[in-house]
Amino acid sequence: MANNVDALFIFLLVVSGLMTLLIFTMVIYFAVRYRRQPGRRAEQIDGSHALEITWSIIPFCVFMTFFMWGALIYFKERTPPSDSAEVYTVAKQWMWKFEHMEGQREINELHVPAGRNVKMIMTSQDVIHSFFVPAFRVKQDVLPGRYTVAWFHATKPGTYHLFCAEYCGTMHSGMIGSVVVMEPKDYETWMSGGGNQPLASTGEKLFSELGCVTCHRTDTQGRGPNLVGVFGKPVMLEDGRTVTADENYVRESILQPEAKIVKGFKPVMPTFQGQISDEQLNALVAYVKSLSQQPTGQTGNVAAASPQP
Repeated sequence: MANNVDALFIFLLVVSGLMTLLIFTMVIYFAVRYRRQPGRRAEQIDGSHALEITWSIIPFCVFMTFFMWGALIYFKERTPPSDSAEVYTVAKQWMWKFEHMEGQREINELHVPAGRNVKMIMTSQDVIHSFFVPAFRVKQDVLPGRYTVAWFHATKPGTYHLFCAEYCGTMHSGMIGSVVVMEPKDYETWMSGGGNQPLASTGEKLFSELGCVTCHRTDTQGRGPNLVGVFGKPVMLEDGRTVTADENYVRESILQPEAKIVKGFKPVMPTFQGQISDEQLNALVAYVKSLSQQPTGQTGNVAAASPQP
């Protein structure tokens, strides 16, 4: 991805430089060629339709090349590969908190394997931040109250700078960290040394402690929808709309359960706003996602099909 961004940037610089050189050359030429001369009257010069069409079409084609090339890079950057390793991120003044799906937690340092796609699922605990790794050409705003996503594919082991690229307060300049890219074997060794339980398991435990299992059951007797297999699928709402059950939908259903009521169910779910932390919310989202990744018949404590824990 970085190579594509660099190539487009270099192309923009080259074209801009050539156009600047051409314009200044023509300005100097015309200034000399048509300078005022004593005893010589100016002549009227008629326009040329062919010339006007040419200098309209050529720049248009050049700018469309900029647009199409940039759009292709943008859509690729906005679409994480399905096989990406996921890392939940909570930004706060003034630190980065990371939690891997395997349960490993980090602050201001993110370990990732070389040669693998990594998807960052990010939210802010307070103000707007921006996740910026210059070496990867990755920058994504991190917003309070919702998830934003960025992804990268690191190819070379090493340590790379991580910055917050959005002014977030008096210690903004100190909100820095690093991304440590490791060889796959070294990464597996590092990952196995934490002894933490998977994030989805933490979410499953929390799901039970909060009493979500009493309403979101595997049968048809629950007061809430069945959550098994719902993630990533369309959900029909009571008002006739259809939405996709992604991370933001699950998050909103937990914090603002009356915002989107699933068709066939009543707005009886209480809000958990202010009762759970962003880290706990990430765990619940990871658990709901895991219900769509388990083989048929392995549903843990719940079965669900529309996230309103």
